[in-house]
Amino acid sequence: MSSAPFTYEPVGATRDDLTYCPPGFHPMLVRTRLGEGHKVFQRAAEAVLTWEMHRALGVGIDAGADRAAPGVDVTVTLAALIKAPCRILWTAEEPRRAGWAYGTLEGHPECGEEAFVVDRTGDGTVWLTVAAFSKGAKWYARAGGPATRGLQHAYARRCGTVLRKLCEGLSEV
Repeated sequence: MSSAPFTYEPVGATRDDLTYCPPGFHPMLVRTRLGEGHKVFQRAAEAVLTWEMHRALGVGIDAGADRAAPGVDVTVTLAALIKAPCRILWTAEEPRRAGWAYGTLEGHPECGEEAFVVDRTGDGTVWLTVAAFSKGAKWYARAGGPATRGLQHAYARRCGTVLRKLCEGLSEV
């Protein structure tokens, strides 16, 4: 764990409200239905908490631990070019909710917070929610404007598609 400071405020805001977005940031909330039942929830939760979902997306993950935990530094590498350093802020491992959020560190193309949360609703449906608030930190992220946000949304949708595939065949009817 490093002592590098986060590049934004308020740190940890997604813990209690995935829809929170401070002034000057862009919100993102993408939900994907994964299936039904406890087995889907368990599989999805484990894939999110152990970086398996991210690795299955084809992004590089260099993490200070095998499992998400508060304080763990993670560098996400996109397209073998863009390195995005962050730190895990919080994790959840509850009977119906599991996931984590990271905050950006110096060198990340964006500044803000992103959460990956699997939850199982009362009717047994399992969902992945990818939620974030962010704004460009590097010149190329700012210059991309709406295109950059479009790529973030596409990435979040792809997370759901990949996680649903990892959970195939486990739904309880």
